[in-house]
This record gives sequence, structure tokens and C-alpha cells, in this order.
Amino acid sequence: MIAINNLTFEIGARALYDEANWHIKPGDKTGLIGANGTGKTTLLKLIVGEYSPTSGSISMAKDIKIGYLNQDLLSYQSEKSILHVAMEAFERQNQLHTEIERLLEKLETDYSDDLIQKLSDRQIEFEALDGYNIEYRSHEILAGLGFSDSDRKRRLSEFSGGWRMRVMLARILLQAPDILLLDEPTNHLDLPSIKWLEGYLQAFEGAIVIVSHDRYFLDRVVNITVESRRGKLDVYAGNYSFYLEEKTLREEIQGNQFKNQQAKIKQEERLIERFRAKASKAKMVQSRIKALERMEKVEDVDDYNPSVNFRFKFSKQSGRHVVMLENISKSYPGVPILEQTDAVIEKGDKIALIGANGKGKSTLLRLVANADKDFEGKCETGHNVTQTFFAQHQLEALHLDNEIIRELQIFAPKHSETELRSILGCFLFTGDDAFKKIRVLSGGEKSRVALAKALTADANFLVLDEPTNHLDIQSVNILIQALTQFEGTFILVSHDRYLLDHVANKIWYIEDRKIKEYPGTYREYEEWQSKRTPKAIAEKSQKKSSKPETKQPKVPRTDDREWQTKKLHKELEDIEHRITEKEKAIKEAELLMADENFYADNVKPAEASRQYDDLKSTLQTLQNQWEKLAEEIMELDG
Repeated sequence: MIAINNLTFEIGARALYDEANWHIKPGDKTGLIGANGTGKTTLLKLIVGEYSPTSGSISMAKDIKIGYLNQDLLSYQSEKSILHVAMEAFERQNQLHTEIERLLEKLETDYSDDLIQKLSDRQIEFEALDGYNIEYRSHEILAGLGFSDSDRKRRLSEFSGGWRMRVMLARILLQAPDILLLDEPTNHLDLPSIKWLEGYLQAFEGAIVIVSHDRYFLDRVVNITVESRRGKLDVYAGNYSFYLEEKTLREEIQGNQFKNQQAKIKQEERLIERFRAKASKAKMVQSRIKALERMEKVEDVDDYNPSVNFRFKFSKQSGRHVVMLENISKSYPGVPILEQTDAVIEKGDKIALIGANGKGKSTLLRLVANADKDFEGKCETGHNVTQTFFAQHQLEALHLDNEIIRELQIFAPKHSETELRSILGCFLFTGDDAFKKIRVLSGGEKSRVALAKALTADANFLVLDEPTNHLDIQSVNILIQALTQFEGTFILVSHDRYLLDHVANKIWYIEDRKIKEYPGTYREYEEWQSKRTPKAIAEKSQKKSSKPETKQPKVPRTDDREWQTKKLHKELEDIEHRITEKEKAIKEAELLMADENFYADNVKPAEASRQYDDLKSTLQTLQNQWEKLAEEIMELDG
């Protein structure tokens, strides 16, 4: 389908690709991955002909139809409706429709056979191209990407950049190309739209190449993973999870080969050095020198798995209640967002706020962060709470004339330069990059600096709005490590499900203009939600109706159920508090037993070990009780 042979592409003196090879076959669904700066977007532009290779070739059939989604499409402007823009995908059908309309007008005064024949030919072709269904198909795809019926009549220029990008994606999907090239297609999508796109791409019959940092998205869509690394394209015959396992195996083999070869080289060099001065061994020595020169060197494994090696520092612990929302109502002109809703963020909560765009996630986040005062009700920040708020508009707060390292030193004076350089390295600012002026950075680089600042703040409460934008997979992993180590409280909005599943212990979502809470991980929430869909409820009802009729237990009244739910929530809070206390006691016991002087007394270690085992046993019992209560609450909520 597309053959990339010995591709070399140079930017200045740097070879971004050096004799790279890759063949894309019909039906391949490929994830193109790699660290930022390794040329993924550049490769897509080479395939579509925007750039020309320095050497090598990219060959494909002349009639191949390519659909290319890239971030440059954000600049596309139109005063036409988004439905019209999406339907521009049907170039020939639109042309035929115009011709048919013109011929029908002529037929009002001209009944010639020639005109009737032309009209018949155009109508036959229009029908063969499924022209009568193109509007329906456009409606279907726009709906899947989150547009309402009324949205479709609005002009493209009325929408923000993210929503305009969705329209561009819809237009490309409607073109039904032979191959889709998608550069970060989930960047501007909410979770429902991402899931819809996953299903669409799974059923897509053509080939796909996707550049994405969304691990879950790649796992669900692709069957081949290609890594752009060291100027080459390494192919793995599976999804992203397969790639991780296979790469570990390959690197283990490569590492062993490198060690064995290095040992052999050192042995040969010692032999050469030993006999170099002996004339009788000169021929043998020269032979071995030439053999070493001809040897194809095995490269050492390039370990690009940065880890967090700094500790969060905040000078004071918050009280039990971090933020309390009481009877909150918030609306925009004609658009109610929240209505008389309550919620509490407690110390140690790691909350993921999820849902479709337009439901009020960012609005709620601003309320929590005290960045929006225009609402009804009461929003109180608890005792000793110090917060930092990360959002894309925070980039404006960066001081453009500062060097990156200086920006962090002013903001986080308690961290050493080594610690700050370490976190900057995690977010891809290595070596002299730390001394770049913020003024010269790209939008994505500024976003990473702002996120680094947020993570070094003297704050025990983090409010994070889409922190993974502009981050590659390695940087997302760093963010996960950082948030996992964070001992304070946070609430975040993100569409990266891998991040959500690894850092959140509670899920918030907005339903019927109320803040709802699920007391568990994102994966558990997804399973619970799948049982609440109309289809799942209907299947459950059908199963019940097929069983022999038995006496039904009394259904509790609404007020009984509400009372019972509140009672269970109170029990759950009490258990959470006890779990926190036991975890703290276990940490203190572990620190005590880690002290070597502690073992000088023969009695103390045995007693401490017994107490430690009791604490662990009690903690496990409490955790089991918490899970049981959480399940009861879910049953009542369902």
C-alpha cells in the first residue's frame, strides 16, 4: 500500500530519519509512537508529500486516497454551517447535486431528450455514490463526535478550536479514504467521543496510522505498533501493551549481546596489546585489529524511562475537609450547569472529574479553585489548605523573560537546583534546555513548564485541568508517578483513561446538574456504568421476567432509600478515617523497625512485630468492610 524504503530526512545537520524502512499494508491499524522530537508528525508530512526525503523513497499507488488529520487544520475558517463543512467531504456527490438542481430548473422550460438523458445519467451516478444518504451519514458522525442537532446548523466560526478540529475529523472520516493518518486525534475529544471514535476505527476497513499518547486508545484500536527511535522505525506486531512486553524482551536480548560483545572486544584488545611489540606476531595482531574494525557493533540499550526522583514538599497539612460545596447553583445565560448540589473533598482524596464536554467539568473545577465567584450557594476552603491550580490559561502567568530554571526557582525556593533540574528533565527539558528563555518556547513547551511549576508548589491541594495535553507517553508516566507519590489531595480533569485509572481513588461526574460521586477507581466506575446503560438494564429486566414469579421483597420508599444511603455514606467516611489512622500507624511502625538501634533490645522487636501484624490485619478488615459498604451504596444508587 505504502512502502518506505531507506528513508533519510535531515533537518540542518541532524538526521531525523536515517535509512528507515516500513511497509504499510491494506487493513493495518498502526500506532506510531516515540518520544517528542523523534519525528512522528514529520513522518506523516513526508507520507502526504508536504516534506521531501533527503534520500530514500516513499512509494504508493497513484489512486490511493489519504485522509490526514493534523493540528494545522485548526487554522481552517468558514462562515458555513458545520454540517455543510462536514459534507464538503462528498466532493463528487455535491457536484452532481448542483448539476441535478440546475438541470431540473432547465427542464421547466426545455423538455429535450438530450436534457432528460443528462438528468437521468447524473441521477444514476448520484444514487450509485449513495448521494441520498450523505446528509444522514454526516449527521451520524457529527453526533458521534458530540454535536447536537442544533449545533449542526451553527457556523464553523462560532466554535472554539477544539470543536472546529472535531468538524475537520468528521469531514475526513466521511471521505472514507483508503488510509487514515491521524495526528493526536483524541486531543480535542471528551471521553464519550473518544469511545465513539474507538468503535468507528475498529470497524474501519482501510488502513490507519495513529500518533497518540493515549495508551488505552492505542490498545483498543491498533494491531501494529511502530516506534520512531534513533532515526529508525521499529515494528511490533501488536497493540501498545504487546509493544511494552516485546520491547522489554528485545532489550534484554540486546543488553546481553552488548555485554558479550564488549567482553570479547576487551579480550581481543588485551591480546593485541600483549603481542603488538613482537615482530613474529605482527601478522596475527594486524589480522585481529582489522577483524575488530569490521565487527558490526551492538548498541547498548537506550534506557529512556525517566523516573521521579524528587519529593513533594508542603509546609503544612490540611484539615480533614479540604473543600465543602453546599447548595451550589451555577448557570450561563440560558444554560444551567449546576442546581442546588452538594459535595465534599476530604484530605487524601484523589478525585477524577469526568464526563462529556459542556457538562460543566471546567466550571466546577474553577469553583473548587476559587477562580469563579459568580455562583449561588457556599464554597468553603478548609483549614490550612494551600492550593495550586493548573489550567491551559495558566501559561499567561509565565514570565517570558525568565529562563526556565529561574522561573521554577522563584516559584519553588524550597527545592534545590538539582531537584528542579530533575523535574525539568522529566518533562523533556534536559541539559542546557533549562536555560532557555520562556519567550522562545512553543505552546506545548510552555504548558510543560507550567505543569512542572504546579508540581513543585508548596501546596497540599492540587487542581489540575487537562494536565496531559502536549505530553508524550513517557511524560504522562512521570505525571502518574508524581501524583501517586503526592501525599496531599487533588482533583483533576483529564480524558487520559490510563492516567485516571492509576491515580484516582474517587470519581466525580455531573448528572442531572448534580455532582455525583463513585467511591472507587476509574476502571471500577466504568464497569459500574456499563451496568447502568439502557441496554444493560433491559437485559437485566428480561432475565428477571424469565424467572418463575416469586414473592417480591418490599421496595423501600424514596425517603427510606435516601436515609439509608446517607447512613451508609457516614459509615463509609468513618471507616475511611480509621483506615487513614491505621495506615499512618503502620508507616510509623515501619520507620521504627527500620532503625538499626531498635534491635539492641531483645524484647522490643518481638513486641513491635506482633503489634505491626495486628495493625496490618486490622487494616485488611477495614478495607474489606469499606468494599462491602461501597457495593451496597452502588446498589442503592443504581
